[in-house]
Amino acid sequence: MSGRRLADRARDQAETRIVPDAAAAAAAWSDRISAHPRDPSTALRDPTMKPLAHLRVLDLTRVLAGPWCTQLLADLGAEVVKVERPGTGDDTRAWGPPYLRDAQGRDTSEAAYYLAANRGKRSVTIDLAQPAGQRLVRELAQTSDVLVENYKVGQLARYGLDYAALSALQPRLVYCSITGFGQTGPYRDRAGYDFIIQGMGGFMSITGERDDRPGGGPQKAGVAVSDLMTGMYAAVAILAALQERGHSGRGRHIDLALFDTMVAMLANMNMNYLTSGRAPGRAGNAHPNIVPYQVFEASDGHVIVAVGNDAQFARFCEVAGRPELARDARYAKNADRVRHRSELVPLLESLVRARPMAFWAERLEAAGVPCGPSNSIAQALADPQIRARGLEVEYPHPQAGRVPLVASPIVMDGARAAAGHAPPTLGADTRTVLGERLGLDAAALDALAAQRVI
Repeated sequence: MSGRRLADRARDQAETRIVPDAAAAAAAWSDRISAHPRDPSTALRDPTMKPLAHLRVLDLTRVLAGPWCTQLLADLGAEVVKVERPGTGDDTRAWGPPYLRDAQGRDTSEAAYYLAANRGKRSVTIDLAQPAGQRLVRELAQTSDVLVENYKVGQLARYGLDYAALSALQPRLVYCSITGFGQTGPYRDRAGYDFIIQGMGGFMSITGERDDRPGGGPQKAGVAVSDLMTGMYAAVAILAALQERGHSGRGRHIDLALFDTMVAMLANMNMNYLTSGRAPGRAGNAHPNIVPYQVFEASDGHVIVAVGNDAQFARFCEVAGRPELARDARYAKNADRVRHRSELVPLLESLVRARPMAFWAERLEAAGVPCGPSNSIAQALADPQIRARGLEVEYPHPQAGRVPLVASPIVMDGARAAAGHAPPTLGADTRTVLGERLGLDAAALDALAAQRVI
């Protein structure tokens, strides 16, 4: 058979795969899981068992909110296949410097931003703009338990990859859509960026120094809080939908919006407004409902004091050498301290400023008053508690030899949830995944590559 005829045959195999084949693969996957249910007692006996190892997740997300969700699922053992654009991949791969460096100190292609949210996944490159690429994703979805996507509202429907289309083929699929403003409402078509969401959602109105002080005004958080929290909420919703699927046999369509999440996570600040009719403002590092609960300047640095009740305040005053303050009617109760904040805080600031950080850290800790230093990230990662907990880890990496990562904070039965490997290089698993999951042979994969589908 000529090379041209072989390529044509391979292309036909790739492009004309019929849905029943994928459906059969999905049914076989479901049967395999049903035939080998996890014994909860086994999980308790084996602390290294990954609780989501029976799940397959198809990740059609990029940047942060979606990848943060799927990384959490990967940490807990799920098989996560990340579908990326051929040639470029996730936008964050290029969001550097800094980039991961190899043994010679040269930049690799992997930006630190990308590495932060993609550990434990497998990377498959597929061009969704081509019908053959859409067909591949459709078949991968039929052998998956969960699909997570963060495309603009309606964009995947044009490719036949929306929830309505895929759930008709795989009714058990849990489909999670993450957008800036949700699937409904007047803003549904607007792009969502964390910085803008922090402003629109009210977060920046309560973050930063007071307006009457130097540096006052709207301030964003140091990390993309709406993205990260949306990813966390998405993971919780997915696990809830999977739990329900165990009883109903059907999946769900989850609609997560950064804007919804940003507003919802304001927690007690929302209630401060709803119960009083007065919108909270910026208070710097102070707490709106507790005094003293803020950063204080010591003689050689900054210390955080978090007095949570009146007894702790009395002990703080003892350490500060001013026990009478705790007996003053203006300051004895927290509600009174909040009302007289403007008088009390300057007095406490002068007391703390007179002593070094070590004095306050040692004496307050011994007295049972919560306190701690304001660390840099370097200091935090070098803290003996973090080292003892094993939060900083390393994995082998094909370009750099090793890659340092921060592990999941989840610990079960003494074992920390851990990804099986480093964040994948672009397209590292394309042929393996498509071969294993869809049964495509080398000729079919070569044909797809020649057409730039993969």
